[in-house]
Amino acid sequence: MTDVARRYPVWTLIVLLLAAGLLWLILTPWTPGIEQVLGRKRVFVNALFGGLTLGALYFLVASGFTLIFGLMRNVNLAHGSLYLLGGYLGYGVSNAAGEWLVAVPVVFLLVGLLGLLLQHQVFRRMEGEELRQTMVTIGLSVVLADMMLWIWGGQSYTLQTPDWLSGPATLPIVVGVDRNGAPVYMRFPQVRIAILVTAVVIGLGMWLVLNRTRLGMLVRAGVDDREMLTASGIRIQYVFLAVFGFGAGLAGVAGVVGGTFQSLAPGEDTRFLLASLVVVIVGGMGSITGAALGALIIGLVEQIGLVYAPTYSVVFTFLIMALVLAFRPQGLIGNRR
Repeated sequence: MTDVARRYPVWTLIVLLLAAGLLWLILTPWTPGIEQVLGRKRVFVNALFGGLTLGALYFLVASGFTLIFGLMRNVNLAHGSLYLLGGYLGYGVSNAAGEWLVAVPVVFLLVGLLGLLLQHQVFRRMEGEELRQTMVTIGLSVVLADMMLWIWGGQSYTLQTPDWLSGPATLPIVVGVDRNGAPVYMRFPQVRIAILVTAVVIGLGMWLVLNRTRLGMLVRAGVDDREMLTASGIRIQYVFLAVFGFGAGLAGVAGVVGGTFQSLAPGEDTRFLLASLVVVIVGGMGSITGAALGALIIGLVEQIGLVYAPTYSVVFTFLIMALVLAFRPQGLIGNRR
């Protein structure tokens, strides 16, 4: 992470200042002046934590997308369909097994295998042809959407929260006082806290693999100069195959997670594909740190916008994307290629 701070000192300073400001708003007692501007502290803090957990979900989807699109230059516009398919499969597996946790590895393997099939049979035959990849994957997303509509119908599904994650947790954050003057502490769903922690762990693991291991070195070298790496005797196609499968499996796991605290329904595939595109554009293609930053920004803007300006919350998201494209087209944390 220190490498990112050295390369982007200005953005690092801005992020740290914003984080310090938000932390101050969370921990300090609010004066009547602050409440007049921002409303009740309870509403603001809930919107803030809701944005963090939504950003964590966006990161789980977009991190797989940034591996496939940002690093490997494979334009997979069926990525949202992999998310929704993972959610539906997770719903079926959890109901059959009676245990939510079983669905996570099973869905990762099933959707990952589908990703391997896509890479081997589709993308391998269209390397470097972005327009063909775009058109073919749009067609695949339509086919997958129709198949899921045929199998699971048009109703909404929600995965049952496991017992050990059900109910709210009391956090050491004072959001007000009761009639007796005693402090009232914030209560937040345990499942959302678990999602946030899981996203942080997965993000750190992916960053370490890509930046501190031989596999990550091979992936980055294969992106920069595939011919030279192939000439050295390394079969980079197998490395890319594994990366594509992992990214697809991660999208499936995100579907299980998203179906736990949101709903699964037709149209969610398009929504999360657009969210992944926005996150990758804002954060920077091929950067795990950029995907995390972009997901955090978009999640917070969506949730806080829904509370304070619900009519324009979607506009704020695309306004941020437009500003990034106008002033830093490679993304907040991205390199020009």
